Amino acid sequence: MADINLRVVDLYHGDRVTSFRKAADFGIWGIIHKATTGATGRDDKYTGRRNPALAAGLRWGAYHWGTHADVEKQVDNFLATADPDERTLVALDYEDTPGNQMTLSQARQFLSLIERKLGRKAVLYSGHRIKDDLGNKKDAFFGSHRLWLAHYSRRPVVQASWKTYWLWQYTDSKKGLAPNQVPGIPGDAKGNLDCNSYDGDREKLEAEWAS
Repeated sequence: MADINLRVVDLYHGDRVTSFRKAADFGIWGIIHKATTGATGRDDKYTGRRNPALAAGLRWGAYHWGTHADVEKQVDNFLATADPDERTLVALDYEDTPGNQMTLSQARQFLSLIERKLGRKAVLYSGHRIKDDLGNKKDAFFGSHRLWLAHYSRRPVVQASWKTYWLWQYTDSKKGLAPNQVPGIPGDAKGNLDCNSYDGDREKLEAEWAS
C-alpha cells in the first residue's frame, strides 16, 4: 500500500477557499487550479485566487480540461487564461467528457503544442482513461510527461508507459481516503475536495514543480 502525503490540492470554481494561509500552515505546498475547458470555457475563480495563493507561499499551477474542440484553439484559450510564467505548473486533464471527448491523438497534439510554445512539458492528469486508451502499450511520448494519477485506492496502479506517478490524486471525496480535508479550503458545497499525495520533500517538489 502506498503512503499518503497530502501536499497538493487541486481546485475549480465550485470549491470554496477561505484562507490559503491556513492551508499552507497545515502543510499544503501547492495549488493546481482549473483555468479552462475546451476552446472557450474559462474558470472565473482562477485569476483572483492566484496572488493570494502565492502570497501564502504556495506553488501555483493551472490545468486545462480537454474536450473534442479544435486543439489549437484549446491551447490558445488555456495559455491566454492561465498566463503561465516560468514558475507555473501546467497540466492537461485527460478524462471522460461524455459527448465531447478529447481523443488520444488530440491529447498528443495538445501536449506537443504546449511544449513548443513554453519550451517545457506539461503534466498529464488521468486515471482509467489513459489506461483504457493505451492498454498494455508503452508509449514513449506520453511516458515522457510526468503523470498526475487519479486512483482512489491505497494501491495506485500506473499505465505501462510510466514506472510511477509524479503526483497521486487519491481522493475527491470527504468519504474517500484520508486525510481529505484541509483548513482554509472547505471544498465544494458538500465538503468534497481533491487531495493529492507527493512522495518527496518540499525542496524536491519546488524544484520539479514547473520543470
